[in-house]
Amino acid sequence: MDSPWSMFGHDVVHTCRSPYSTEHNTGVEVWRVRGDSLGSVWGSALTDNNGIIYFGTKGSDSSLYALYPNGTRKWKFPANGLIWATPAISEEGIMYITTWGGDRYFYALNLDDGTEEWSIKIEASSTSSPSIAEDGTIYFGDDDNIIYALNPDGTEKWRYTTGYNVNGAPAICIQDGTIYIGSGDNYLYALYPNGTLRWRFETGDHIKGSASIAPDGTIYIPSFDGYLYALYPNGTLRWRVSTGDSLAAAGIALGKLGTIYVGTEMLRAYNPDGTLKWMMDAQGYIDGTAPAVSADGTIYVSAGNCLVAINPDGTEKWRNVISDEQVRSSPSIGLDDRVYVGSTYSEYGYLFAFGVFDPDAPTAPTIIGRIRGTIEKSYDYIFRSVSPIGNDVFYQIDWGDGSLTDWLGPYDSGESIVMNHSWSEKGTYTIKARAKDTDNLWGPWGELKVTMPFTYEPPQLPFIQWLLERFQNAFPILRYLLD
Repeated sequence: MDSPWSMFGHDVVHTCRSPYSTEHNTGVEVWRVRGDSLGSVWGSALTDNNGIIYFGTKGSDSSLYALYPNGTRKWKFPANGLIWATPAISEEGIMYITTWGGDRYFYALNLDDGTEEWSIKIEASSTSSPSIAEDGTIYFGDDDNIIYALNPDGTEKWRYTTGYNVNGAPAICIQDGTIYIGSGDNYLYALYPNGTLRWRFETGDHIKGSASIAPDGTIYIPSFDGYLYALYPNGTLRWRVSTGDSLAAAGIALGKLGTIYVGTEMLRAYNPDGTLKWMMDAQGYIDGTAPAVSADGTIYVSAGNCLVAINPDGTEKWRNVISDEQVRSSPSIGLDDRVYVGSTYSEYGYLFAFGVFDPDAPTAPTIIGRIRGTIEKSYDYIFRSVSPIGNDVFYQIDWGDGSLTDWLGPYDSGESIVMNHSWSEKGTYTIKARAKDTDNLWGPWGELKVTMPFTYEPPQLPFIQWLLERFQNAFPILRYLLD
């Protein structure tokens, strides 16, 4: 199964680079999907070769969702434990999932219908994303310091114990099958495919992120000591560079020409020899996530509460606010110029799809109503959108004060609907509304700015102004009225 994005970091060497272009992606929100209950999305979304999208949630929901390309649900699998990490898809159409808490299950699911193929209990919770070798062996770590190797039928092949938690995703060398994975004991481990130690390399602090492997065999690893390390395949140091901050990055991305992208409070681009190419202020911390790079060279990062698209020269292309807190999900790239990223918004986990609008999607709603008024008083607003193909439409309305009216309808295309709202605090608010149709095609936002309460601005009267300034103790009634 040649999936567009099948595991953490896209592939077993964790390039975080897609063969698909996103040059036409303008940052338009094509759709967003929410989990069924409170939770958040921390892992990356995966896309299989049929265009089906998969994502997991952590929280009271803790489920794995499969979505059609238009964002409608195909199936849902409730897990016994939080789905913290990115799952992995095998060539045979099986999805592997680690969980944290609960009964500590590792799951294998059938991609077609989400049914469980098998599950096993492991020694401890896991936030490690699985990686799948060419022979089908599944590698991952857990919070009991163990690196596991499982056969495709769920039987254990071997296990290796490190000195502390293993949180990252294993990187696998395509040429010889060596497995590279970091541990909280500060070491990067290189293991032979039979589970014996090849070498280990000590950094200055614990390693939570995942290694990446360049075509020449160089291994890159971020460490909490603030350094990015480049190692030769024999485990000796090639170079290291200080990033100026502890590297909580989940991983790094490798550009087509060997550029290394890593994020902290900045997004940094390094040449293969370790020299700095450029540095860009993403205006938000890049915490616990890895960048994604498209075939056209655009870099996508989760920075602060935003998804940011960055040109190959380090200039900003576009950004979108996707959360009311720090985004912990690494972006991924699918088909049709799509970029996917998870977030938390109003305590719910969401998956966002960004790309370009479908020309058959409904128009941006027109919004008609009072633009000035008083607080605690309800006002009527008229919303109207047209489906170019005549489908019925639904409306979502963001009133600008934190309240959301979610998907009213369906209504006839072009039908005007009336909704009322009141604001409890003084201020200027932007009412935003959008429509989707019965095919789940989402249209753009329409906006209307309103001010509550209405404020009177007296006309400019130069003569009266001069008069009041000239006779400062006169005309008390006139002064009162103007005030």
